[in-house]
Amino acid sequence: MTCEKSSKDSAKITASFLKQGKIVIMPTDTVYGFSGIVDLNGSPLFSTDDKIRKIKGRSETKPFICLLSSVDSLKDFTDDEIPEKILRAWPGALTTIVKIKTSSPLAKIVPTMAFRIPGDEWAREVVRQTGAPIYSTSVNRSGFPVLSALSEIEKEFSSEADLIVQDGDKPNAIPSTIVSLDNGKITILRQGAVKID
Repeated sequence: MTCEKSSKDSAKITASFLKQGKIVIMPTDTVYGFSGIVDLNGSPLFSTDDKIRKIKGRSETKPFICLLSSVDSLKDFTDDEIPEKILRAWPGALTTIVKIKTSSPLAKIVPTMAFRIPGDEWAREVVRQTGAPIYSTSVNRSGFPVLSALSEIEKEFSSEADLIVQDGDKPNAIPSTIVSLDNGKITILRQGAVKID
């Protein structure tokens, strides 16, 4: 199934698919991404991490970025103090890896996680309506280039994704910058769209 991002109910439709544990290809403020709801309850229905890895290929082992709707929602998952220079870059194309606090359901799954508050208001609205963080990882088979043309994405993945949200081609899209945070120290792991001084 496909829908246009510009259509009135596109965020609601996208969130409804995600809430059912389905896999969506959706635009963000960077590239198109495979998205699925982050399992906070341990239900096999919502193991979207595994579903996305199966689509991308068996050699896909990198942890996925999680999209949040606001900086405030990050407090539900980490006790790390977020430096001002990171806060200034959000919402935006900056991904930050933080320690997961022990009281979070995610602590049973991973010790750290990469979070981003996307600069695109529509994407943040999708996360808000989903009611949980959503995974985001580039649209490509593992080991192959990221796809930016909508026609190529639909040809390659329309039979495997449950929904594709159409927003034209993204030929010059730059991935997010990825940094890790350790006791307030910022380490740049991938230089992308946002520069952190």
